[in-house]
Amino acid sequence: MALSDRDRAILDFERGWWLVPSAKGPAVRERLGLSPTAYYRALQRLLDDPDAVAHDPLVVHRLRRARRLRRQARVLGRTITGNER
Repeated sequence: MALSDRDRAILDFERGWWLVPSAKGPAVRERLGLSPTAYYRALQRLLDDPDAVAHDPLVVHRLRRARRLRRQARVLGRTITGNER
């Protein structure tokens, strides 16, 4: 199934959200009309969608890696500092 306009907008937003002058939560509400919770649920669903990989492979692979590291840290009982590879 092809990505919806909203799915593409979520991936596009995630690619450069740090360039937004406001905090991420309010920017998600303003630009996408989603609560932060709905945004993160949709984003996590997109990470497993092959069409999302085709649309923006760098963002999807970066987020998959971050998700994998968070899961590993939970299993091992560690905290992620952002420097792990």
